Amino acid sequence: MFLVATPVLVMSKDAHELRERIKGSNCDTIYNSDISKNGTLSSLSYPTPYPTRITCRYEFQGRGKERVQIVFQDFNLYQTNEDSKDCDNQDSLVAFVLKDGRMEKIDSYCGSMLPKPIMSNGPRLKLELHSVHGSRYSRGFKATYTFTENFGIKMGAQIPEYSCAFAFTSNKSRSGFFHSPNYPGFYPRDTECHFFFYGNNTQKVRLHFNYFDVEGVLPCETTTASDYVEFSNFMVRDRNYERHCGQLKEFDVESDRKFFKVTFKSNDRLDGTGFNASYTFIDVSEAYTTMSGSTSRASTKDVLHSTAVFLTILLCFIA
Repeated sequence: MFLVATPVLVMSKDAHELRERIKGSNCDTIYNSDISKNGTLSSLSYPTPYPTRITCRYEFQGRGKERVQIVFQDFNLYQTNEDSKDCDNQDSLVAFVLKDGRMEKIDSYCGSMLPKPIMSNGPRLKLELHSVHGSRYSRGFKATYTFTENFGIKMGAQIPEYSCAFAFTSNKSRSGFFHSPNYPGFYPRDTECHFFFYGNNTQKVRLHFNYFDVEGVLPCETTTASDYVEFSNFMVRDRNYERHCGQLKEFDVESDRKFFKVTFKSNDRLDGTGFNASYTFIDVSEAYTTMSGSTSRASTKDVLHSTAVFLTILLCFIA
């Protein structure tokens, strides 16, 4: 039997092919974005224990620029060895994304620790639940799924001309936050995102990165197969700023002018959690005026003090 996540059975050609490939399964499900853009999924019989020695497949089929995001609400799979650092020979949920025309494994999840959100590198994603042992105390998992085009980024204004780009303007907000796709989950592979900051003529932008984990090694170039974050005062690359990658402590970056661009790029290899940062538009003229005013007041005070000292010394000589 084949399950489709909708009251009405609607299958694409791929769905029929999948059904032929897994004929006889009673827990395989296809979620198609033409039918529903979001919903819930769970292990068989959830929240009661899932059966032993079964494999259930959950396939997600989106369109165009859509990415699939899975957010877990509950996760409890039987684990024979709680000290085990991997999911080999354990009940597990395995995630696959499409790469070069075939589904490739990106991660495995087991035990009872709630996984971080998952995001696909394109419009397709597959999850497989492998029940090796099972237990009457293990309830399985429950999650929500979303076919999204915003990469899990809900701040800024998305720019439709790009596959992934967001604009932040000082007229809208002088400060705020932004983060990598799917944060705090692993960012998707093969993804390039741009963050554009537009200040007024008298402003520049200051960024503070409070978390940074982008897979790569210095100098963060393609020759080292590195993902990276890049900064620029222009629409093109700005050689005045080094690319950033790896696991870094908190740091600040500041623009030279009112416009600033941040580019995040991942390749098709390893993953990282990405970054979380804040931005602030600084009024340069106000800062300069404040500084100049403080200097002028200080200078006037010094002149008056010096004059008083001079007069005191002069009176002493006259006396």
